Amino acid sequence: MIDRISQKLRSRSATLLLSLENKIDRILQGWLLVAGLASALRIAYTPPSIAADGVLPVVAPYILFILAPFASAVLALRWFRDGHLQPQPSTRLAVAGRWRTVSPADARSHPLYGTTGIMVSLLIGMLINVPVRAAEYLVSMPPIAGQVPQWLASLHLAMTFDVVLFTSLYAVAFVAALRRVPLFPRLLAAIWMADITMQLVTAKLVAASGYIPPKVAGALESLLYGNVEKVLISVVIWLPYLLLSKRVNVTYRSRVPV
Repeated sequence: MIDRISQKLRSRSATLLLSLENKIDRILQGWLLVAGLASALRIAYTPPSIAADGVLPVVAPYILFILAPFASAVLALRWFRDGHLQPQPSTRLAVAGRWRTVSPADARSHPLYGTTGIMVSLLIGMLINVPVRAAEYLVSMPPIAGQVPQWLASLHLAMTFDVVLFTSLYAVAFVAALRRVPLFPRLLAAIWMADITMQLVTAKLVAASGYIPPKVAGALESLLYGNVEKVLISVVIWLPYLLLSKRVNVTYRSRVPV
């Protein structure tokens, strides 16, 4: 019974993985369409008094917001076309457990090599993180132009930079994982650390800009705290897996358990 359930889960994960690999182009096209429409709707509902000073200052952040993760994913697909053939890092940061290094060829022939199983859940999680992060930005940040309070200008700049940077980084991490790039585990760990740091920097930047309306301050605190909380939850769930999983070690580190 357990073997049958396990076989079904492996089969489903393999099907999901194949779907992700075969539909990357459609996923990217879908992002352009959905993000473009959502951005157009957000701008359309901007009060005329805010958008009266010109179109470019209003639409420029949304152009970056739409194109940055798309371009990052396209470039990553080119960079990591043969990602599984890239060399292993010279210094091991993941030292937990007892492992024996094998050749890349032996690793690729191992039954656990690949990104099926639980790895598919991590792949999907990173992919979903892009539209979730984008939706939070669209809901929380109105388009601005012209003369606005300093706190709003600082907040808009920080939040735009945040969404552009991290939707792009998580898109790159997704492709790196899919292409079995050896540096993927430490790349994702670095993104997690940068993500938490960015939330703290945003809070300090906005606080330093002067008076902030109490309602805005409360909403911002909840948003930033929520972002940190989501990253920490990801770390708690996935870091042990990235360090100790036999599949991860075989696939990304070319080593097998002793």
